[in-house]
Amino acid sequence: MRLQLSAPSNKNIQKAIQITGSKSETNRSLLLQALFPNIKIKNLSNSDDGEVMQKGLLISEGEVDIHHAGTAMRFLTAYFASQPGKEVVLTGSSRMQERPIQVLVEALQALGADIRYMKNEGYPPIKISGKKLKQSKVSLPANISSQYISALLLIAPSLKNGLELELIGKITSVPYIKMTLGLLEQIGVSTSFNDNKITVEPLENIEETTLVVESDWSSASYFYSIVAMCEVGTKIQLSSYKQNSLQGDSVLSKIYQDFGVETQYGKNTMVLSKANDSLPNTVNYDLSNAPDIAQTIAVTCLGLGMGCHLTGLHTLPIKETDRLAALRTELSKFGAKVEIDAESLTLRPLSTLNSGIAIDTYNDHRMAMAFGPLALKVGLMVNDAGVVSKSYPDYWNDLKTLGFEIQEM
Repeated sequence: MRLQLSAPSNKNIQKAIQITGSKSETNRSLLLQALFPNIKIKNLSNSDDGEVMQKGLLISEGEVDIHHAGTAMRFLTAYFASQPGKEVVLTGSSRMQERPIQVLVEALQALGADIRYMKNEGYPPIKISGKKLKQSKVSLPANISSQYISALLLIAPSLKNGLELELIGKITSVPYIKMTLGLLEQIGVSTSFNDNKITVEPLENIEETTLVVESDWSSASYFYSIVAMCEVGTKIQLSSYKQNSLQGDSVLSKIYQDFGVETQYGKNTMVLSKANDSLPNTVNYDLSNAPDIAQTIAVTCLGLGMGCHLTGLHTLPIKETDRLAALRTELSKFGAKVEIDAESLTLRPLSTLNSGIAIDTYNDHRMAMAFGPLALKVGLMVNDAGVVSKSYPDYWNDLKTLGFEIQEM
């Protein structure tokens, strides 16, 4: 599906949008529910990734294909490894088979798991023969994707002796780790996180508990970008959000103050308001704890004629695509000068954008959604726009609600 995007006729937007539940919280909650059936969940994400996770958890033997869902790959690897009697081959798309899994597999094997590679060493597909994991201590490099760490933490309360996890080096994804620990504590699990050591106590049974999934802050980032590029006075209300969020991407509310956007919280809602047009020439952010918003920030800066230097992006090359390389390619189409290295991106300020550009999305939902708001500044096309269903199926319809003109080509 190829879409043509144009700006709303009125750039002083006054609208309200309901955003689906967080993909990150949904997948964590679903895994906990599989381990402890007394858990009920409200406001589940309607994303492809959420559906893949739900379906995967229902399979006991045979092939489990998670397509492009990286979170499901990591979480289901830990889940199936800890479930006696379940024997599956966990696989995914061709890109998924290029994304490393070795660090998690080795950690699970150290706990006693039976996992072997079906094709290339260190990568999916993997064959998992579930068994009772008897060991309770393991270590991981601290600078890896938080999903490896969270996968182990989520199964920890179901292990006989719980888990003592040591993180070696500098930790780079603290908010996502704290999100996982926060959910564990909501269901009654005792945890501690001191220095580089995380301890999760075992839990045999829990009382009936309801987890309410907060809406996705990564998805909210695109509306922060829209408000930043709109006229002063623009207000967009988003539901369902809370000020004391478990999600690392909630740092958006602070970052976008630099773009003239203020955030006000109500009961399960927040209102994004364009307060002023006073903008710095260049911004600098360390996004180690929130790498998923890097694309949104870079595109916002492009649209506002600003420069940016974004660091802490070492996990982006192993996402749905190499996001650093993809960003450089797509931003450059508009005439921008972009430099990248292994963990950073630098964008030079650009006053005039090339028009008539078609954005390639690389099977990456965030590439499609991050560039959508740029239509406020210049008409553009988005190739393979349906890829947004991975995390936010209603995205293009919600942009239409705001007045964006969107036509399928």
